[in-house]
Amino acid sequence: MTVAEVLNAYRKFAQTYYSKDGRTTKEFVEMKHAGRTVRKLYGGVLATEFGPLALKAVRQHMISEEHLSRGVVNNRVNRIKRIFKWAVSEELVPSSVFEALRTVTGLRYGRTEARETEPVRPVAWDWVKPVLECVAAQVATMIELQWLTRMRPCEVVLMRACDIDMNSEVWVYEPHEHKNRWRGHQRLVPLGPGERAIIQKFLKSSTTAFLFSPQDAETWRNNRRRSSRRTKMTPSQGTRRPKTNPRRAKRERYDVDSYRRAIQYGIERSNKSRQDDENIPAWFPPQLRHSRATELRKKYGIEAAQVVLGHKHAAVTEVYAERNLEKAIELARETG
Repeated sequence: MTVAEVLNAYRKFAQTYYSKDGRTTKEFVEMKHAGRTVRKLYGGVLATEFGPLALKAVRQHMISEEHLSRGVVNNRVNRIKRIFKWAVSEELVPSSVFEALRTVTGLRYGRTEARETEPVRPVAWDWVKPVLECVAAQVATMIELQWLTRMRPCEVVLMRACDIDMNSEVWVYEPHEHKNRWRGHQRLVPLGPGERAIIQKFLKSSTTAFLFSPQDAETWRNNRRRSSRRTKMTPSQGTRRPKTNPRRAKRERYDVDSYRRAIQYGIERSNKSRQDDENIPAWFPPQLRHSRATELRKKYGIEAAQVVLGHKHAAVTEVYAERNLEKAIELARETG
């Protein structure tokens, strides 16, 4: 088999394996991107001849021609190895091909010409609060919930009443889909009095309906425009009806991308209305989780942050919760 034939066979497998609710996931897209460069450079080469030097050439092309960062390059190279690992399991190529590719190590910091990206940092509440006034009520509530509960963006956009246990003082939300469900992990998010108060006004008669809907946000915006209208509505505007089949109909729920775009729109609106010279820097939904995790670790320790974030291993929590430098400074003051 040629390399292109192996990639085609893997794509058929991945299209089913990386699928959720009838739609391919982001990982399927990332696997396609990883295979694209391999196909371009070595598609016609026999798969048995695709070795470490070829993989390094693919990696160099990603750096010099596609200008990808070191982290993205390493991730794509690892995905290429997974493709050939699968090909070995299907007896499409001999195991020696994958074993040879495994010898290619990842790029190290400071030892490659690949560009580096800035690490994700916590976002201050001073940069979050002004945005709440410039987005729809649904988006503002999701931001507040993320800040209070440390949920992932993909968890907050999926909230439904049927997924929340309301039989005790502290409600417990169990997302019907989450990042590690395929691993068999359970994700439970406690909702205290503050979270309950802001959720209750979005509860609907249908328990399976999503709490935060772009359709509801559009209705909220239209009502807000009408209430702030200064001129009288014309007869034609009063009789106007929504289009039956609009080209870009609002969906019944947000996804991670539309949620992120709504926040970026709010940041832009807030910056236009600011009187001072300092604009709000761009921030993204994952930074809300990062900020609260850092604060939680500082007050209650790494184990508390691990439990709340839903991580199985504390090492993962280290990525999201910054180390408490103040404790190190205090220790140095006492012992140094």
